[in-house]
Amino acid sequence: MIGIAVRELDVALDGRPVLKGVTLNVPAGSWTAVIGPNGAGKSTLLRAILGLRPGEGEVTVAGTDPRALKPRQRARLVAYAPQIPNLPPGMTVFDYTLLGRSPYIPHLGRESAHDRSVAAEVLERLDLTGLASRPLDHLSGGERQRAVIARALAQQTSVLLLDEPTSALDIGHQQQVMELIDQLRLADELTVMTTIHDLTLAGQYADALVLLARGRVAAAGTPTEVLTESALAEHFEARVRVTPGPGDRPLLSLERPRKH
Repeated sequence: MIGIAVRELDVALDGRPVLKGVTLNVPAGSWTAVIGPNGAGKSTLLRAILGLRPGEGEVTVAGTDPRALKPRQRARLVAYAPQIPNLPPGMTVFDYTLLGRSPYIPHLGRESAHDRSVAAEVLERLDLTGLASRPLDHLSGGERQRAVIARALAQQTSVLLLDEPTSALDIGHQQQVMELIDQLRLADELTVMTTIHDLTLAGQYADALVLLARGRVAAAGTPTEVLTESALAEHFEARVRVTPGPGDRPLLSLERPRKH
């Protein structure tokens, strides 16, 4: 069963082609990471799937084109966490998580006891209950990232799109966030699609990778199939040694050019 399907997607920004004929499948319940050099169109792809960037081509999420839905309907179908989320200063972690229930709250209405219960349950699952009353701007980077994921989970969708969920985190918090995403995916049978810069993290956690380069899909498949030394040299202009790690997942290490 396909969770996300994209067919021949073209997107242009200010008349400049950004995505060209992008085609990919994300099986339901799986995790696909979109990788690529800066400017490849990774974030644009997520936004185009949601209809936040106009584009030509076919897109379905859980069998429905989210671009044809109103924002409230779309937010019940797929949850999205942008790379730079809007974190209102002074807002508490609980109230921010509760924003994820907005698609279910009537216009001019208030949240119900059920909405508050959902938010509280999500915070407990993400070990944020003790921080529920803390303002967002008083959190560490890892805590803020968990709060962003909490808001997305409060939408109770089956599909989760995360744009650079480990951006600006240290290595310890990166691992914690990736482990958290994987645990939630498996427990709730979520379909997850992320963009990510760290190729080693992508290779260690995702079921499949999609390599974007110059707006096109340059490679797609398992981490071992995509993260090859030749592909990294061609598309990232990097000298990288790829070796098999635990579970045959690829481990990457940079090689300095030899000095003559």
